[in-house]
Amino acid sequence: MSGLDRFRAAVAPLGLDPEIREFDESTHTAAEAAAAVGCDVAAIVKSLVFTADGEPLLALVSGPNRVDTDALGARLGVTIGKADAALVKSATGYSIGGVPPLGFPAPLRTVMDDSLLDLPEVWAAAGTATSVFAIAPAELARLTGAEVVPVN
Repeated sequence: MSGLDRFRAAVAPLGLDPEIREFDESTHTAAEAAAAVGCDVAAIVKSLVFTADGEPLLALVSGPNRVDTDALGARLGVTIGKADAALVKSATGYSIGGVPPLGFPAPLRTVMDDSLLDLPEVWAAAGTATSVFAIAPAELARLTGAEVVPVN
């Protein structure tokens, strides 16, 4: 089953049936996704996996923003480290560049960049490096159970 099909199947029980846009060109980076969709890069959600005291942590981050791991770790009371490609794949079921913000084999602790809530709509990966879907940021926070915090 493709990453896109797995994503659709994983979010259906949540009552989510998003309109997914597929592109011939890559949407692997925030800039590529914004160009493909025709939106500001701030409306692109990067799904970044870190470790928090050794456990996977998903950070949903606005396209132009960088995560300050020291500041975020202090806010969460954990030590944040890098996750390698193998951990990303095992924790989410998806490869880097196509990791969606939800629909994983097991729940992940999730934080969401508070600046995303300033937007009416955001775009996130839908399981592949060439597919995205739109969602209201408040709905994304609700569905993921994310802690909404500053990430930088």
